[in-house]
Amino acid sequence: MTVDAVNSIPLWLLYDDEVDAWRAARTPFVKAWLSEHNFKGEKHRVLLVPDTSGGLEMAVGGLGKRQGGLSMWHAAGFPERLPPRRFRFAQGWSDSDATQLCLGFAYGSYRFERYRPSKSDRPAIIEACANADQDFVAHAAESLKLARDLINTPASDLGPTELAAAARQLAERHGASYRQWVGEELLAAKFPAIHAVGRASASAPRLVDIQWSPPGGGALPRLTLVGKGVCFDSGGLDIKHDTAMLLMKKDMGGAASILALAHMIMDRKLDLRLRVLIPAVENAISGAAFRPLDVYRSRNGLRVEVGNTDAEGRLILADALALADEEAPQVLIDMGTLTGAARTALGPDLPPFYTDDDALAADVARHGRAENDPLWRLPLWRPYDQMLDSKVADMSNVATGGFAGSIVCALFLNRFVTAAETWLHFDIYAWTPAAKAGRPEGGECQAARALYALLTERYG
Repeated sequence: MTVDAVNSIPLWLLYDDEVDAWRAARTPFVKAWLSEHNFKGEKHRVLLVPDTSGGLEMAVGGLGKRQGGLSMWHAAGFPERLPPRRFRFAQGWSDSDATQLCLGFAYGSYRFERYRPSKSDRPAIIEACANADQDFVAHAAESLKLARDLINTPASDLGPTELAAAARQLAERHGASYRQWVGEELLAAKFPAIHAVGRASASAPRLVDIQWSPPGGGALPRLTLVGKGVCFDSGGLDIKHDTAMLLMKKDMGGAASILALAHMIMDRKLDLRLRVLIPAVENAISGAAFRPLDVYRSRNGLRVEVGNTDAEGRLILADALALADEEAPQVLIDMGTLTGAARTALGPDLPPFYTDDDALAADVARHGRAENDPLWRLPLWRPYDQMLDSKVADMSNVATGGFAGSIVCALFLNRFVTAAETWLHFDIYAWTPAAKAGRPEGGECQAARALYALLTERYG
């Protein structure tokens, strides 16, 4: 999109320490207007400056105090605070800053309107800076919308069937192959854990398998992404309390974020052989529900005792990870909304990740900071492995004590990864519990931008 200087309105964005010098260079009318309204550059505050005919001459937005570099979140609050008009940045920005600002506007413009149109005016539009990475902004914003829309949709309209259909639609868009195993096919294909978790639902469990490579790909590194797709989690027979169940439509947030990342990878045509695995189930209650202390032989042969039916996500990921591991991919990444322990330790905005690869961990953290997609490494602390001991099977799906829940979950999943060169595990929340600028209360795509930046650096 090119800048239209005739039909767009200039928007100045100022830190609080820039306001005085900027005001001094303006006309007497603008100086007086800013003084009259006591504009001091407060973060996300907007001041509209009229022209002599009563129209809109410019808008001035505050960036707040100067703390570190400019990020997308500096701009994310403006679309809802500006009138629904077309604006352009009035000052020049570096390539990276221009990209961050445009991305922030795109994130701040998100609305979930499937069931009720927004009561507010449409958000403001910003003309893309010529030096911004406009392709990245476009597909990052589209990926965010894909993930947020999926997470925000209730289970009445997004069960395993519909989640699989969304994955198929994405595969077809990018010319990728698509297949799925549904219901009893899971048993024949040796995915017993996925089948057990999802068999009580009226919507049959399934495993989605998408494979893609760029045109003329040839021999390329293998990347496999695995996303937890529990479309609703009642807790099973170990039923959740009502307040804990309230947000369980978001329990497929790992699958949504993985699909968002896959979209970015395929859209940019990275030099990778990509595989995406989505085990899609509903953890429901019926006479067919799996039970506490049931034992299941997983795909890789390990027998798992069900210590708690509410720890179902790791069970379905176990079968999917075992399938992924059979190809020995160069990079294997899984993501899921798995433990309350992660939220207790780090809160909703800072997902933990796990890997034994120190260099990779440093790169993930670096890109998380650069992309304003925060992540924090926690250890695969091997002495805690014994917490998964079972008296009747190879392992339990939960710890024998109540400690280190996120670490123990990671250690459980690690037992299903033996051949992949590198493994990364993310325990995300996929939800914003209280609205912030650019982040409305509701579904959130986490870790995808950081991982995309990492993969682009390595395979772009």
